[in-house]
Amino acid sequence: MINSILKKGLALIIASATTFGAMSQDIKIEHLSPSHTFIRLTGADKKLLLPIQESVDDAKINVIVDGKLERTFYARLARNKTDFTVPFDISPYKGKNIILEVVSPHNRTSLREAQDDAAWEELRLVDEFDTTNREKFRPLFHHTPEYGWMNDPNGMFYKDGVWHLYYQWNPYGSKWQNMTWGHSTSTDLVNWQHHPAAILPNGLGTVFSGSSAIDTENSAGFGKDAVLAMYTSAGDNQTQSLAVSHDNGETFEIYPGNPVITLESEARDPNMFWNPETKLWTLILAHALDHEMLIFTSPDMKEWTLQSSFGKGFGAQKGVWECPDLMEIEVENTGEKKWVLICNINPDGPFGGSGIQYFTGDFDGKKFIVDTDDNGNVPTKWLDYGKDNYALVSWSDAPDGRHPVIGWMSNWQYAADVPTTQFRSANTLPAEMNVFKGTDGQYYASLKPVREIDSMRGSLTVNVRKTSVSKSPKKYSLPSVNKGICEISLNIDPKKSKEVSLTLSNPRGEQVIMSYEVESGTLSFNREKSGHVDFSKDFPVETKAPVFGKTKNLSLRIFIDTSSIEIFGNNGRFAMTNLVFPNEPYSTLSISSADGSAEISDFKIYSLTPNN
Repeated sequence: MINSILKKGLALIIASATTFGAMSQDIKIEHLSPSHTFIRLTGADKKLLLPIQESVDDAKINVIVDGKLERTFYARLARNKTDFTVPFDISPYKGKNIILEVVSPHNRTSLREAQDDAAWEELRLVDEFDTTNREKFRPLFHHTPEYGWMNDPNGMFYKDGVWHLYYQWNPYGSKWQNMTWGHSTSTDLVNWQHHPAAILPNGLGTVFSGSSAIDTENSAGFGKDAVLAMYTSAGDNQTQSLAVSHDNGETFEIYPGNPVITLESEARDPNMFWNPETKLWTLILAHALDHEMLIFTSPDMKEWTLQSSFGKGFGAQKGVWECPDLMEIEVENTGEKKWVLICNINPDGPFGGSGIQYFTGDFDGKKFIVDTDDNGNVPTKWLDYGKDNYALVSWSDAPDGRHPVIGWMSNWQYAADVPTTQFRSANTLPAEMNVFKGTDGQYYASLKPVREIDSMRGSLTVNVRKTSVSKSPKKYSLPSVNKGICEISLNIDPKKSKEVSLTLSNPRGEQVIMSYEVESGTLSFNREKSGHVDFSKDFPVETKAPVFGKTKNLSLRIFIDTSSIEIFGNNGRFAMTNLVFPNEPYSTLSISSADGSAEISDFKIYSLTPNN
């Protein structure tokens, strides 16, 4: 009797596995249990479109090729609706037997219930994945992934006229997961070409942030001018791994002796450079939960010696320390040089969530000696006074002594909730980092757009040499082409006025208010009524920046994209980066002065025409 019951149950399972679900010549679905499904594929030069629903939990997907586990990734497979699709490329397995083993997180009571998920009927094999933009808020002149989630930029280098940008990428959804090094290149820091993923997760874990550099001395033994990459392998623990590229960063070979740095505590985001003074590689590693940076040296990128640590008790200490960078920069108009140590931190940024703090000082090849103020204290310094610039790091091997940097244009408080779906997040404009000496005698880092950005300028739609403004606003139309993206530049002489305001608005009454408060020497940015703001309580805020002015005059360059506004003031002495999501583009700029008239000069508005 028992054997008879078992046989009947087995027959029912077999029927369920072969009868229900999507069936085609190349896709066969077998439901083995309420949480366990096989997707059998015939290897071909195809891509499998995976239906994604953002509101469900991740399913674990094991890729089994000819009976061997090839890799594992996670995706939010659609349960009752499809928000968008992402491709899984099966062409590398052509001619082989492929099974995607799906372990669902859903609490199912029966096999039949599991079979009703939307994903099974909507799986498709296609020759190419359509990456056409379907979203109103995708930026037009900022780098974005073709699809999927993006966060930290990492591994950037310059070689043979090409700027390489790698980034933390989830190819299988638009929320954080499956960290991989995505890859894009540019010859002008404006227009970007997408490439296949450069470094994929492996047995040591997913691929967190890191850095790349050219080995001009063949110190590591992989060949002169090989591109070396260091990154964090994020498995059960965070360890540091090495990879090498012999094709200018298109593909990387993973060093078989990985990991090359292991610690007993959490550490990540290695940033390294060749030090010509010591003839050693120098590596800065974020000792994340200990609120410090560790400094290592190595002759060959494989054997590393811990030389010192920096940070405990200095600067903002409440958040996790991440994504370091260390570079030597000439101080403007002095011939003096200073080292700048970048320390991205989350949370505890200047206006909540993530932010970029930095320290200036000296570096002897082993130890960073931080600058102090007249009282012997180490002041906390911020590189950007908006909400939405994080994980900023520099390109290595940049020409002409330049120090170009780029950040992730979002904030961990709401990055997964912004009103986009096909993709999530963009990078900031590339900017030149410099150092200047303030009126207080302190050294400060500055950011201003790289010179290549000027190539985007189209029509000059407003050109005012000089005008006065008062309480009654003067209004100027913004360009309407290309969804209203534009650049605004102007100089403000407040005269006797205590406050000068610039307001961006659209016919829906949505607005952004930028106010220069003369007495305090600050510029505020208020986005509380900027458009979509209700997706997070942390989004509708006002941010404020010191203008670092030698006089009361203020110069501004403002870049408006479809979902962001970046401000560079006083030749880059302060920067503010903020996301905005207006229901329609801002169409009017109003300028007013609260009390007394102010003078506006050299006022220009350019439409922008990127080639992307």
